[in-house]
Amino acid sequence: AVGQDSFELRAVGQNSFGPHASVPVTVVGRFPTVSVGEQLRLWGRWVQHPQYGRQFEMADFAVVAPSTLEGIRRYLGSGLIRGIGPALAERLVRKFGVDTLHVITETPERLQEVEGIGPRRAEAIAEGVRRQQAIQQVMVFLQGHGISTAYAARIYRIYGDDAVAKVRANPYRLATEIPGIGFKTADKIARSVGVDKDAPVRLAAGLEFVLQDAASRGHVCVPRDELLKHAAEILEAAEAELDGVLDNLLAEKRLVAEAPLSVGGADADPGPSPSPSPHAGAGSADPGPSPGPPPGPGGELIYLPWLHRAEAGLAAGLRRLHEQFLPLRVVGGDVLTKRLIEQKERETGLRLSDEQRRAVMAALEHGVFVLTGGPGTGKTTILRMVLACLEEMGQKVELACPTGRAAQRLREATGKPARTIHRLLEFGKGDGEGFHFQRDEKRPLEADAVIIDEASMIDVPLAHHLVRAIAPGTRLILVGDVDQLPPVGPGYPLRDIIDSGVVPVARLTRIFRQAQQSLIVSNAHRILQGGELALNRSDGDFFLIEKEDPEEVAETVRELAVRRVPGFIKGDPVEDVQVLSPMRRTVTGVDYLNEVLQASLNPPSEGKPELRMGGWRLRVGDKVMQTRNNYDKAVFNGDVGRVEDIDEETGEVWVRFPQPEGPELVRYEAAEADELTLAYCITVHKSQGSEYPAVILPLTTQHYMMLQRNLLYTAVTRAKRLVVIVGSRRALLMALDGVSDEPRLSRLAQRLQGIGVGEMAR
Repeated sequence: AVGQDSFELRAVGQNSFGPHASVPVTVVGRFPTVSVGEQLRLWGRWVQHPQYGRQFEMADFAVVAPSTLEGIRRYLGSGLIRGIGPALAERLVRKFGVDTLHVITETPERLQEVEGIGPRRAEAIAEGVRRQQAIQQVMVFLQGHGISTAYAARIYRIYGDDAVAKVRANPYRLATEIPGIGFKTADKIARSVGVDKDAPVRLAAGLEFVLQDAASRGHVCVPRDELLKHAAEILEAAEAELDGVLDNLLAEKRLVAEAPLSVGGADADPGPSPSPSPHAGAGSADPGPSPGPPPGPGGELIYLPWLHRAEAGLAAGLRRLHEQFLPLRVVGGDVLTKRLIEQKERETGLRLSDEQRRAVMAALEHGVFVLTGGPGTGKTTILRMVLACLEEMGQKVELACPTGRAAQRLREATGKPARTIHRLLEFGKGDGEGFHFQRDEKRPLEADAVIIDEASMIDVPLAHHLVRAIAPGTRLILVGDVDQLPPVGPGYPLRDIIDSGVVPVARLTRIFRQAQQSLIVSNAHRILQGGELALNRSDGDFFLIEKEDPEEVAETVRELAVRRVPGFIKGDPVEDVQVLSPMRRTVTGVDYLNEVLQASLNPPSEGKPELRMGGWRLRVGDKVMQTRNNYDKAVFNGDVGRVEDIDEETGEVWVRFPQPEGPELVRYEAAEADELTLAYCITVHKSQGSEYPAVILPLTTQHYMMLQRNLLYTAVTRAKRLVVIVGSRRALLMALDGVSDEPRLSRLAQRLQGIGVGEMAR
């Protein structure tokens, strides 16, 4: 009943029905923290509803510690207390009677008198009851200010028993420290606890929020004028007033400003600017256009400090790797490199095109090299040849990817060990409470070459951590498809590196004969051009099933995923078929499709444990996705696994995640299970770095906000053997015509070119 507007409960004890009457009563009001089994004292009035009859309209309530045997039994067995289920609750009440709660909280050692309870479990039960009492107080405060049960539990998990004090002291920290809580919610709480509308702390929080919101949409910085404009709208304040607050934030180094860009002027880097490699403009190379300043009014650019450090540090690190690398070539020019490639072609049987051969040479001869291209253009062949040459030279190579699924694919494609970037950099606990990467400039990677696949997924902060851990003299090879969706996080390093024209880039364009036979590959390239797709050939692998009604689309997707597609590819409906959707909401979105797919692919059954998760249920056997980085458990946003076990008494969940090093079983406490979501259907963004035998993509005009060419391209290129689009031809045409016109605001390309590097406005 948590968070509902009305529900039925049983009135007991002294009430208007007479002493100790026990009758069902419908109560109307907000009950943010109550659960089945709890006893309440209510204040309010009786009303007569025209349809539902007599109801109690609640104005306030309090949770009353249960005092009857039945009340104690129901409270302890409700699942509120970790480690106690209905069976154990019955045994405790049978042993201690009405004194059960007193025994648990005051003399927990007596719990050992109950068979099966030792010292550790006795203390755990006592701690669970005490924790629930503390949570109750925190919940009442937080939910009284409009915070949902799930977020209130998350706040308690992060702040602990001091949650109320911390939120009262600075409500705006919620917007920066609690995933999912934005400025508006924090501002509402702040106003209710007495923070004035024009208080400096509020205005400063609003400015920081605009920058954080921009970062969540991929921008690394924001022009000053734009920052002031958006903050003024959110805060309903004057820009002139905010201007002074912004100056104070800059003076306190809570924000960073950089002067307008200039080329060759006073702010130009006095050091030498690296010139593009001779390979950068020949044949396969693509130096790209020389970019101007980020769009938007106001020359001065404002950064969050951590993003400024990341962007500046990434640029400096890439320039260092590029400039300080000693090429393999000796007197005789390219002769030795060419001979090595020819030798490995004979030994491996790999036959390279001229375009591929130039790319391999550039990879071997430079400190930083980028390889980009779409499906079927031979990136994997080039990668295998580069690895063969480096191995012949006695070089130690590290292979890594942003996600575990991508790392597993890379391992299968190359036959070499591959890891996630997080594991490569050895994430772990720092000296304080947070986590950090143990590999950095003080303890760099022990490698002669580092190769990163799916590099289009890497944002500026992660790229900075990676480059910090690579010592000068080590080559860095970035492989990725720059035409896919940009990273979820801020910045787009792969595109900026290409656009800078500073390092050699091989952009592959030729589709090889074997790949030409696949409509998936040929249509992917047509999508990039906005061209007409080849569809529904009897011997093809790319189909459009036209449906206009969204509910028909959803039902067709369900039928395809459960029966028709697994039969067509002779695969497993859970492991080999992935439904992708552009959005979470709507009847063709992720949330609803997961509900219907779970009902068909993993329905409830007797003896199958499950756990209620707000509006949905988690079951043993479910396909699930981790929704945020959890360094404690070494699982990261986007990791997909299967639920192996659920303890219905304690709410604990065990999930097995496949990893390149082997599957890992991860345990979640009840309060941590909200990090998981069903993954029968996922967003296209979440699918990046993964590959599936078959992809089903619902595409309707309901998704109009997300219908972009790069989204369609990313979805299609996730499939190896089959693509089925279900929806309207109009929606498909909208996606083919949709080109995003909002570039990500960043100065990485300019920093790499040496334009205005290091010039601060203040």
